[in-house]
Amino acid sequence: MDFEGKATATTATKNPEFTQSVTTRKPLELLRDTEALLRRPTVATLVPILPPKLSNRMQEVSTVAESSLQELAKIDLEQISDWELQPIRLRVGLSFVGFGALMILVLLLYLNTLHPELSTVGQIHQYWYQYVWFVCLGIAGMFVIGRETMRPNVKLKKLKKR
Repeated sequence: MDFEGKATATTATKNPEFTQSVTTRKPLELLRDTEALLRRPTVATLVPILPPKLSNRMQEVSTVAESSLQELAKIDLEQISDWELQPIRLRVGLSFVGFGALMILVLLLYLNTLHPELSTVGQIHQYWYQYVWFVCLGIAGMFVIGRETMRPNVKLKKLKKR
């Protein structure tokens, strides 16, 4: 028996060409259509089962979702500039920092009320994983905020040139 492998000639396989769709839909239209395909059958299934008050409320919410997603689909993402997204990115960073700090406080409250027998070192030893996640979340938020604050202010430079 020959255990040594023999080199075999590899043949190049033909890569199939995928046909491109003629109409490319915008991402927000795709989101609207996908959500509608999931929501409509779900609402139609649940409405007969639910009590009348709750089923009416569910149909109202479905109608509101339909209209808001129609408005959302009209937005052209290419028209939104980087300058317009800066306040949102700052809020996301602040949310990360705030949520990380809040969750550390909740973890400390949990540990001090339900596990008062643990020392600080014991708490960190037993719950280090949660500490690390919440601290990392806060640090990620600080990085986002720092990145946005150090970004050059292009819009102000354009206004000063005039």
